[in-house]
Amino acid sequence: MKVTVKLETFEGPLDLLLHLIDKAEVDIYDIPIKDITDQYMEYLDAMTELELEFTSEFLVMAATLLSIKSKMLLPKPPVLDLDFDDYLMDEEYDPRAELVAKLIEYRKYKAIADHLRDKEVERSLIYTREPEDLTPYVPVVVDNPVKGLHVSDLVQAFRKAMRRMQSRNAVAKIRKDEISVKDRMFQVIGALEQHGGKLLFSKLLDQERTRDSIVVTFLALLELMKVKKIVCFQHQLFDDIVIKVREDGTANGFWADEISY
Repeated sequence: MKVTVKLETFEGPLDLLLHLIDKAEVDIYDIPIKDITDQYMEYLDAMTELELEFTSEFLVMAATLLSIKSKMLLPKPPVLDLDFDDYLMDEEYDPRAELVAKLIEYRKYKAIADHLRDKEVERSLIYTREPEDLTPYVPVVVDNPVKGLHVSDLVQAFRKAMRRMQSRNAVAKIRKDEISVKDRMFQVIGALEQHGGKLLFSKLLDQERTRDSIVVTFLALLELMKVKKIVCFQHQLFDDIVIKVREDGTANGFWADEISY
């Protein structure tokens, strides 16, 4: 019956040692060097049987473990040449101290590496994209139209509105003065006949100088000039307008039936 042995992969001899120590649940400061060395050598033997390649670092560590194991198994010879202080230092010396220091340092770096690896996996789950304009999603805050106003301001505004309403309710009677251009044309012709066929424009407005009468008088003069009944001229700039009946026409018998305004 063929038995297949599956070995875990380790990054180096220190990684293998930490695995063996954690598996045995022993204190790293008090390593049972004999048991750990035996397990380490069994791992190397398994790698050799499976024809797996391993670096020289594993062999160097195996030699180191064997050296430490032999130092701890052999009894120490009495030291007679040392002083009392040197003898105490020699008695307190632990062959495992250098290996323990390396294992502690390696454990620190391994923990940091594991932490960075977890961060890498966590970051790989995050997918980024180009920033977009989020202005359309920003909530629109409507300004309060009465912000900062007090009750007194509202009362004052109400009073102003009431005064405006009272002024709007005031009733005024408007009188419409209807002045016919045709009638005004006959009045102008009559005035010219009374003054010998010649009259100043200002004399036509002696009785009433309202805006409507002035406008209607101008329209009547334009219509009379259009039908060639009168001529208008000035002796000089800005002088009074002279109205005169045309010599080739007569004012008598004038009818303005075509004038309807």
